[in-house]
Amino acid sequence: MILPIVAYGAPILRSVSKDITPDHPGLEKFIADMWETMYASNGVGLAAPQVNKDIRVFVVDSAQIFENLDDDEVGKYPDEPGVKQVFINAHIVELNGEEWAYNEGCLSIPKIREDVYRNETVTLEYVDEHFQPHTTTFRGITARVILHEYDHIEGKLFIDYLKPLKKKMLKGKLEDISKGKVRVDYKMVFPK
Repeated sequence: MILPIVAYGAPILRSVSKDITPDHPGLEKFIADMWETMYASNGVGLAAPQVNKDIRVFVVDSAQIFENLDDDEVGKYPDEPGVKQVFINAHIVELNGEEWAYNEGCLSIPKIREDVYRNETVTLEYVDEHFQPHTTTFRGITARVILHEYDHIEGKLFIDYLKPLKKKMLKGKLEDISKGKVRVDYKMVFPK
């Protein structure tokens, strides 16, 4: 089932999500719905708060980024071919490497894209959908997508990384999004 994406301005996007246990009700269906919602919205990641759940769950499919590379770009990224993965109860162990800029967007903040600086690598402790524990280091674009989704379960948005002047310039657009004055080709719910 395709779930509606929660728009900027909704309080859940600013709350820290809770860890869950293996007996969390409806988890398997919820994860399947998250995948379906992410793909229907043309996303490469989706976090539970974006579909109105305050739990530490997110899905990432960075592999689709690498499927569309030009021939001269293949082999240039340290994280090729990317990952398709479920992350539950994720917590950052370590951030490493230089911060680098990449133009990010967000399904909850449609029609806005900005350069955001993030670390090259992230080491995460998490469990997968079978509640098997992992400690894994991710790099490059995959690390960036993971950090973007991780921010969602921490109540943070990519626009929080922008300089004050840039945020001020986006204020009107952000207010329009929260009021539902934006056209998208996926289901959304708006706070106002």
